[in-house]
Amino acid sequence: MNIFKSMFRQSAFAAACLTMAAPVFAAQLGGDARSAIPKDLQQLIVVDYRAMQNSTAAMQLKNRVLPPEIRALEVALKNSGLNENHDVDQLAFAAFRIGGNADNTRTVGVAQGQFPVTDITAIFKKQKVKPVLVRTNKVYPMAKSGMVVVFLDQTTMVFGSTDAVRASLDARDGLKQSMLTNSTMLDMMQTVDQEPLWSILDQKGTQTMMRGVLGDAAQLADYESVKKRLVSSRYTMNFLNGVKFNMDVITPDTFTAATIASLLNAAALYKKMSGTETEKMAIDKTKINSDSGKLMVRFSASDGEFQSLLQSPLFQSVVH
Repeated sequence: MNIFKSMFRQSAFAAACLTMAAPVFAAQLGGDARSAIPKDLQQLIVVDYRAMQNSTAAMQLKNRVLPPEIRALEVALKNSGLNENHDVDQLAFAAFRIGGNADNTRTVGVAQGQFPVTDITAIFKKQKVKPVLVRTNKVYPMAKSGMVVVFLDQTTMVFGSTDAVRASLDARDGLKQSMLTNSTMLDMMQTVDQEPLWSILDQKGTQTMMRGVLGDAAQLADYESVKKRLVSSRYTMNFLNGVKFNMDVITPDTFTAATIASLLNAAALYKKMSGTETEKMAIDKTKINSDSGKLMVRFSASDGEFQSLLQSPLFQSVVH
C-alpha cells in the first residue's frame, strides 16, 4: 500500500456516509455525542452533509465504497421508521480501546439530528422488537444487521455492536470516563471541526495509519527510528469546488517531520515511475512537505479528475 491507497482508505469509509442523511453546515460534534464516546479514543471520523449534497464525486464515492455494515444500517434504519434522508444531520464513528489494550478496539456510531423517537419505538413494538434495558436505556436490536441502537434523547442516537454500545452508555452515564475528559483529542478537534468531513487520530492510530501510508518504506530503518515520535494526526476532506484532502501529522520536532516527509516523497517518486497514468496524475496532485514539527499532505483535484481516480485500478485495489 502507498500514500494514495491509504488516503483513499482513510477517507472512503467516512465519505461512504456522506449521502446517508440530510445536510448541515459544519461537522461540530455536540456535547451529547461527545459524552457518549469513551475516553480512550484512537480515531474519530465526523461527517456533515450540506456541503456534499450537490457533489457528484461524493455520490459516486459513496456508491462505490459503502461497506456492507453501513448498507445494513440503512436498511435497518428504514425498517425502524427513521427517515435517514431527513432525520439525521451528522454522523460520527469512534474507534476506542477497551480494557487498557492498545490492540483491542471497538467502533461505535453516533448520529445527531431530530428523531421521532415515539414513532420509531411504536414501530419496534409493532414488529415485536423487544429492547434490552441497560440501566434506564432501552437498547433495540436492528433487524438482522447484528447491530443495536439506543436513543439517548430526541437528538442523539448511538448504534453499533452490543459491547460497543454498552461501553458508550457507560461513558455517557458516568460509569467510565468519556471523551470530555480527553483534553488532547478535544484540543485537536478545534483545528478541524469547521470542515464537512474530518478525523483525528491519537498516537497509536497515527502509527498504524502511517505504516499503511508508507507501505514498503515502513520497513526502512529511518521509519523505525521515528515512528515512536509520531504524536497525533488529523485530516479533512471537502467536496466543494472539486475534491480536497488535507492531512497533518504532528511530531515533536523538525527532524522527525522532515524525515517522514522525505520517506513519503521517496515512496511517491517510486510509485510515479511504475504507476499508471491515472496514478501518476494522483501523485502530481499530491504535495508533501514539512513545517517545524508538522508533516503536511495536500491533495486537490477537480471533480472530473477524481472521478477518473474512482475508475482506476488503484482505487479498485483499495476498496475491494
